[in-house]
Order: sequence, then C-alpha cells, then structure tokens
Amino acid sequence: MVSTGEIQQFLHGMDYPARKNDLVKKAQSNNAPGDVIDMLSKLPDQDFNSPVDVNKAIGKMS
Repeated sequence: MVSTGEIQQFLHGMDYPARKNDLVKKAQSNNAPGDVIDMLSKLPDQDFNSPVDVNKAIGKMS
C-alpha cells in the first residue's frame, strides 16, 4: 500500500480545495507511479480542503 507521505509528495503544489479529479491530474503531472494514481482514483468524489482531508480519506480506505 502507498503511504500518505508518498502520495503527498506527488500532490506538491496542489491548490485546495480540490476534487478527486484535480488530485489525480496533479499527481500525473508530478510523474506519480501507477499505484499512487490508482489510490487517488479510488477516493470519494468530494471536495478536499487540505492535504489532511486527503490523508483522512485514504486512511478510511485501508
């Protein structure tokens, strides 16, 4: 499983609030590996107001 720290590394420069699709696009533009993209793609389609919100959502998935 991908760590939240690794995911945040590939979300560097993300402007919040952001939707799931925004997170995926930012990770892709930061050359994230497939497992990071897959994890972000599985997040609920909602507004994420901060990196903490993203980490919480990832934590609920595991």
